[in-house]
Amino acid sequence: MGLTEERLIKNLQTMGKRVLENINQGENPELEILTRALNNVYYDNSTGLIKLGDKSQKRYYFNVNQAKKFMQTLLIADRIKWLMEQGKPALSIRQLFYTLKHNIPGSKENTFDNQDESDPIIEDIEVMIDALREQLKLIATPKGVLSGPIMVKDKTGDLLDYTKMGSAGGAVPPIVEDDFFHIKECSADFILVVEKFAVWNLLNQQKYWKDANCLLLTGKGQPARAERRLVNRLSTELKLPVYVFADMDPWGYYIYSVYKQGSINLAFFSEKSGAPQAKYIGFMTKDVKTFDIPKSSHIKLENVDLKRIEELKNYDWFKTKEWQDELKSLKDFGNKIEQDSLVAKSIEFTAKEYLPYKIENKEFLN
Repeated sequence: MGLTEERLIKNLQTMGKRVLENINQGENPELEILTRALNNVYYDNSTGLIKLGDKSQKRYYFNVNQAKKFMQTLLIADRIKWLMEQGKPALSIRQLFYTLKHNIPGSKENTFDNQDESDPIIEDIEVMIDALREQLKLIATPKGVLSGPIMVKDKTGDLLDYTKMGSAGGAVPPIVEDDFFHIKECSADFILVVEKFAVWNLLNQQKYWKDANCLLLTGKGQPARAERRLVNRLSTELKLPVYVFADMDPWGYYIYSVYKQGSINLAFFSEKSGAPQAKYIGFMTKDVKTFDIPKSSHIKLENVDLKRIEELKNYDWFKTKEWQDELKSLKDFGNKIEQDSLVAKSIEFTAKEYLPYKIENKEFLN
């Protein structure tokens, strides 16, 4: 997938050579970076993904407001190149920050003061050389767990059987590219992505994945990059349908859209992390009546929820009639319902009644 390690190293070298050319020609050293902001993000109807536009900005060395960030960009690019050339183990983005943080000789300044400075620059470099940070020997901490009929060979050569991970499930590793997470076998019929770990855990204990012959995954709320990339691989490479099960609130709806279309903040990553065929399986406003959900499970919408509903209504990827109707219904209903609360019906209700009914009757939002 994507560019080879050799090509990525050459792209990093090219970045440095351009800066040297600026210096040798007596010009102000510059770096050109695609703008990663809302005004350079658009929804591509043809692919069903959020994408980054072609607007760019320049970062200059001889600019009081940009000099430090310019220096930081080169420091990070140089360290990434070194990690790749030396075949070093992948570092967490936190560890990278610490390897580069030091005092600048002859000054009272540090190269970096906090990780909030280094993280966005890593994303800048990903965009500049068309790479995933995972390809650049950098990882973020994953949160996801997985269970179901899939066997994977990992980087160490161990064979992992996700039907035998017990009640805790198997951790989603920080890098899920083929070299690190090679899918040997998978007999699942679909992937069920569950917003909450507690709900995932209950389903896993009941071995819902066995009864439904599916993969059961949770990103424990808003997913990290590894979970999104894994869902993308399972959807595109194995052609597995993706169903997302989340809370009936604007936050759950948005988590679904992150798995499906990608996110605004990481629009450059969407083609490698989105699953445009994903469907929202619930929980939905019409389910309240269909399944006779008790009023004790209702939580009144607060102002922050109502504001978020209006924001979602204005996103292009939520402008289909069915989603506009759902968002209006939620606002009119005036309450949100957490997927956890379905246990009020019975502990087995979600696995034995709700999910089978929704899938069999294709009760989805797309």
